[in-house]
Amino acid sequence: MSVSTQKNMPLRAGERGATAGAFHIENVYPCIDAGRFPVKRPVGEAIDVWADIFRSGHDIIASQLIWRREEDRDWHRSPMTLHENDRWSGSFTPKEPGRYVYAIEAWTDEFATWKHGFELKQKAGQDVALDALEGAALLTRAQYGSADSTATIVRQCEEYLRSGDPESLLVPELAGAMREGRERNDLTRSQLYPLTVDRGLAVAGAWYEMVPRSQSSVPGQHGTFRDCIARLPDIAAMGFDVLYFTPIHPIGRINRKGRNNSLTSTEGDPGSPYAIGAREGGHDAIHPDLGTFDDFRDLVSACKAHGLEIALDIAVQCSPDHPWLTQHPDWFKRRPDGSMRYAENPPKKYEDIVNPDFNCDDAGSLWNALRDVILFWVNQGVRIFRIDNPHTKPLHFWEWLIKEVQAADPGVIFLAEAFTRPKVMKGLAKLGFSQSYTYFTWRTQKWEIESYLNELTGYPERDYYRPNFFVSTPDILPYHLQSGESWMFKSRVALAAALSSNYGIYNGFELLEHEAIPGKEEYLNSEKYEIRTRDWNAPGNIKTYITELNQARRANPALLQTRNLKFLAIDNDQIVAFAKQSTDGGNTVVGAIAITRDACDIWLPLDSIQIQTALGPRAPVALENLMTSERHAIEWGGVRLRIDPLRDPALLFRCLA
Repeated sequence: MSVSTQKNMPLRAGERGATAGAFHIENVYPCIDAGRFPVKRPVGEAIDVWADIFRSGHDIIASQLIWRREEDRDWHRSPMTLHENDRWSGSFTPKEPGRYVYAIEAWTDEFATWKHGFELKQKAGQDVALDALEGAALLTRAQYGSADSTATIVRQCEEYLRSGDPESLLVPELAGAMREGRERNDLTRSQLYPLTVDRGLAVAGAWYEMVPRSQSSVPGQHGTFRDCIARLPDIAAMGFDVLYFTPIHPIGRINRKGRNNSLTSTEGDPGSPYAIGAREGGHDAIHPDLGTFDDFRDLVSACKAHGLEIALDIAVQCSPDHPWLTQHPDWFKRRPDGSMRYAENPPKKYEDIVNPDFNCDDAGSLWNALRDVILFWVNQGVRIFRIDNPHTKPLHFWEWLIKEVQAADPGVIFLAEAFTRPKVMKGLAKLGFSQSYTYFTWRTQKWEIESYLNELTGYPERDYYRPNFFVSTPDILPYHLQSGESWMFKSRVALAAALSSNYGIYNGFELLEHEAIPGKEEYLNSEKYEIRTRDWNAPGNIKTYITELNQARRANPALLQTRNLKFLAIDNDQIVAFAKQSTDGGNTVVGAIAITRDACDIWLPLDSIQIQTALGPRAPVALENLMTSERHAIEWGGVRLRIDPLRDPALLFRCLA
């Protein structure tokens, strides 16, 4: 498809909005809430746009897509194609991350209309002398075309004037030149639709979450950034893309929590890293026991050398001795007796945390300070941020902050940690969060998993909501993991890694850590309140299994997207079967994952699968196991398989044509 770039032309008298002009432009896809929020796409992926475009009468119409970066003035243009029933489509491919806008233009193709009518009259044997003169007159009003198109129009016009032969007006090359350079007196432009184009890690990545202070190999000793650097080869070898740290800031001493969230701390208790701020500094400071800023920058460089990126946890909350409480006391609420109002989520209480007041009289300064915290860490080399509990802060604040930060660096990624009501979670995604936590952690039955994924991959959710499937977090030890059974840990990580392009584990998952507070989905002896030392190669670990999953993901683009997913119907309520296909259709992966420990035989139907090849769509003829490379011939539209969850609960295959 040819694409031309033209200067941003002002609207002429005949150019109006979609409802005021000669044309109706409606049912535009993709579009989120009538264009209020941006569609999201990865850089380098074609944006396919569809719309219904029509006008009164029988004249032939033309349309094109226009798009540009939000801050630019020059438009890029590419033609749209009519399919049927006034449905048009076109596409364009942004080459860089950033915020874009696109729109649709339509106008009457006067020359094509003339040519169509002229040929009908000519075929019927009617006198077309005056019609030929009308066609030649259209050539004299052509404009905006390239030098080659202009030369073609001038040449054919002169040929007609010299010979009087109307055939000089009907040559194919003139029709093409006039499509480019014709006058567009009734041009109608739709509204502008926003688009966010993200870099690859916003779309697909494997996250490894860890608590930096627990990375020392010496029992009881506070870990450092140097200890974290020592762990990088192991984490990178497992195939992770993002190393996500819980907060690394100084921890408050007032109301510091003790082990297991005790209200009383003892000497040596490190406190919760989410009680941010102390005399050493606040959100733009590093806990002194972790190291210096030079150490942190060395860590960022070491991560890059291992193919990893750092993600930082940003919690918009403060310990009672955070410097902001002294520097900006008006940013915080006090109770009628003058005491500070600590954070609550009744019946839960967080005595070691206070929340800023976003409705205070100096809210503008608070907003700017929080934005500057993010930009400060961007300047330290961090481009991924996990935001703690964003749903408890004003929604319009996040829309503003994300736009401000991405204006400085379009490659910054934001993950929303919002386990809240579905519409609020989706609202945060619309407002700009690149990725979002999900309910996957609690979806355990086949019907729950399929229903939830169908929701996330349906329209319009798939165009703005990017799920990140965490199998566990420091706050959540799901009941289904508390038995510590290896097959269950493998099943959950396989479901997460295969069904979602983004997924994550919390350190210790690979060691099958599962000791819970009785009756709760919480870790006993949680490292949120103490320093843990682990043997990262302890017997029974599933590091090799996780490594193989991540290798399969990297080798198969189908697994690195979440949009093209469909579930396969099999007669077993304990097996989740699915097919995923890459954006270009050339890579298709099918899988069957057990959510029970019982072995069984299944029939995997594949008659609906098509693979794009150089010769067009083809049905697969065989499956290749992504872990073992074993091949299975496809016969009678499917293949019979046996799943033994105690050995491996997941069977993943590449389809071969």
